[in-house]
Amino acid sequence: MQWTQLCVHGTLSDRDTICAILCMLDENIVLEDYSDIDMKTVYADLIDEKILHADKNNITASIYVSEDKPLGEYISFLKDRFRIAHIDAQIACNGVKEEEWATAWRKYYHPTPIGNRLVIVPGWQTYTPKNTEITVQMDPGMAFGTGTHETTRLCGALLEQYVTPGDTQLDVGTGSGILAICGIKLGASYALACDIDPVAVRVAKENAKKNGVADQIDCECADLLQGITPPAGGFQICTANIVADVILSLTPAIGAFLAPNGIFISSGIIDTREAEVVSALKQHGYTILNVKRDRGWSAICAQKTDNTPCGNTSAL
Repeated sequence: MQWTQLCVHGTLSDRDTICAILCMLDENIVLEDYSDIDMKTVYADLIDEKILHADKNNITASIYVSEDKPLGEYISFLKDRFRIAHIDAQIACNGVKEEEWATAWRKYYHPTPIGNRLVIVPGWQTYTPKNTEITVQMDPGMAFGTGTHETTRLCGALLEQYVTPGDTQLDVGTGSGILAICGIKLGASYALACDIDPVAVRVAKENAKKNGVADQIDCECADLLQGITPPAGGFQICTANIVADVILSLTPAIGAFLAPNGIFISSGIIDTREAEVVSALKQHGYTILNVKRDRGWSAICAQKTDNTPCGNTSAL
């Protein structure tokens, strides 16, 4: 098994956020942070001279990614989240050429069930659905969303429960388009999938076409909700599998895009932030319908309960 070192170089002030975002990839993090090294320490003689003189204002956080993991997807995910969090971080890989890691993981990607009916199938494989299974063909390319991450599976399971035929869906931070496509496959009539990364938008369009739902999904390049126009009456359901801080920033604004009694499914939330997100949702007039958890991750399904119509979003 080959491994690739994925390094994120950033500033000390962004250290905690960088590490929190890296934690979403469910890999062990190695952190190089020399800010607390004191030149006068009695242990100074035991410390490498280069470390003593290292820049104390910068950090490097690294993870080691095995060849069976989608490294390209990881990089795209990190770039998206750093942009959203306004973090100026540099990403570097050591140990493998780009053309190798872009496709090498495919041999380890197999059909993956999410929820009770949805099955994510690699676009280059064949799969015969059993009984009531619904298949979604995916080729994430360089975009986040293979269906193997806990947060994606949790969102898929909630979509199975709460999508009703004819719903319209907004998918914020769509990545590979997986949640928008799942929504359509489950009966939604239309989905607007947006992402800040133009590569993700292109991949989402390709996956929508691969699944025969391109005429029901619009894919747009947008920074969260900026420039998004909801349909008359608002969206019946919104999905956002991002990170807790972004969910918190969306919470006051998303209601203007939702129809009365609309559903907001959010994930990318580590369990230690779950209570904070739940509290914010309640504060902004949502009722918590369901919380699903898996291996330290949470997905929250909340319902807009103030019954106000879709509002003016021009200032958002």
